Amino acid sequence: MAGRLSSVASKIMGGNGLSPVPSLPLSSRAGMGLPVGKHIVPNRPLQVNDELIWTTARRFPNPVFDRIADTVGKYEALAWLCGGLSFFASLGLLAVWNDKASKIPFAPKVYPYDNLRMELGGEP
Repeated sequence: MAGRLSSVASKIMGGNGLSPVPSLPLSSRAGMGLPVGKHIVPNRPLQVNDELIWTTARRFPNPVFDRIADTVGKYEALAWLCGGLSFFASLGLLAVWNDKASKIPFAPKVYPYDNLRMELGGEP
């Protein structure tokens, strides 16, 4: 049964029915080409950092890594990092300083008769 189905599929794909492999090349992909574009064989020596450029057959190739080094300096990036870390550290210290639940680990209980003022030795 499987042999008949593969021969029928082979005939549909344009083969002669003897082999289950269709005669169309797999690289055609419905006329869309290869999924990664045309393979370019280098005919001259490559540049030193050629692997860091992603060419997608456009006029302006994209760099693999974002080039933020030209726009943000080393010390400016360090200042932003220290500023962000100090903000979160100050936020954490503010939360620890303002934490009332850790100072009173139980719910305060309210007693009747003016919170048992007279029973606990208070003035009438």
